[in-house]
Amino acid sequence: MTGLKRIIKAGAVNFKRNGIVSWAAVLVVTITLSVIASLIFLQAVLHYSLDQIKDKVDVTIYFTTGASEDKILALKSSLENLPEVASVTYTSDAEALKLFRDRHSDDYPTIQALDEIKDNPLGAYLNVKAKEVSQYESIANFLKSDNALVLGSASIIDKVNYHQNKLVIERLNSIISGAQKLGFLVTLILVLISIVITFNTIRLTIFFSREEIGVMRLVGASKMRVRGPFMIEGAIYGIIATLVTLVIFVPLTVWFSRNMTDFLGINLYDYYISNFFQIFAIILLSGVLLGVVSSSLAVRKYLNK
Repeated sequence: MTGLKRIIKAGAVNFKRNGIVSWAAVLVVTITLSVIASLIFLQAVLHYSLDQIKDKVDVTIYFTTGASEDKILALKSSLENLPEVASVTYTSDAEALKLFRDRHSDDYPTIQALDEIKDNPLGAYLNVKAKEVSQYESIANFLKSDNALVLGSASIIDKVNYHQNKLVIERLNSIISGAQKLGFLVTLILVLISIVITFNTIRLTIFFSREEIGVMRLVGASKMRVRGPFMIEGAIYGIIATLVTLVIFVPLTVWFSRNMTDFLGINLYDYYISNFFQIFAIILLSGVLLGVVSSSLAVRKYLNK
């Protein structure tokens, strides 16, 4: 414990003694952490946008007019038991007629033609939403399978619009997959660039202490005793940079929430506050690891001389 206290104290003294160089390192780490925080928010916007697109995709099963409601509900229950299905909504023929009338309330010839028919020409339908866009084909295959025949659904199904929407669904699935891969690649590249810049800045701060490291090695100090204070100094960079980054993003997210919510589709300030502890943990861990690992690697050059 005594040795640890001395290492921590030496790290704090190093940080204070280096002055402007230490604060330059803090600034670089802050920029790096700001990039990481920005990527967290960009990922949130991307996932929200993709979820909104996914919610607009579905498969509708139209039934013949006069189809037995018991058979329709039996099929609905079977669909709900499929692991790929997120939800199934049932709309009766009466509800379908009402919705049709509401949509065409300004189209007098259509409403007049509907009144002349008297009988309801529309059948009931099920609206099916999958958990993932790629799973709609499995649901369509289920409707063609023997399970649907056993339920008697094949005889009451008029059409399933999956095949009409198949091309759109497949394109959407490829866009989602591509966007996720691109997002990961951009994140990785930016983080690597930030790490290299941070490492070089911290290496510069340690360069000014190279003679001190040499003296400590000459008097018999262990590698850990030499490396420890610089690792503590790196951790201090990370902690201070974390606090600065978190403070900077408060007014930034407030501004985006006031001016860009309609465009982004998500209130970034609300997201920041509701996920504050997760973001804090990610930024703090990234900052401390970045500072400690960069310092440890940078000082190794002088320990091996």
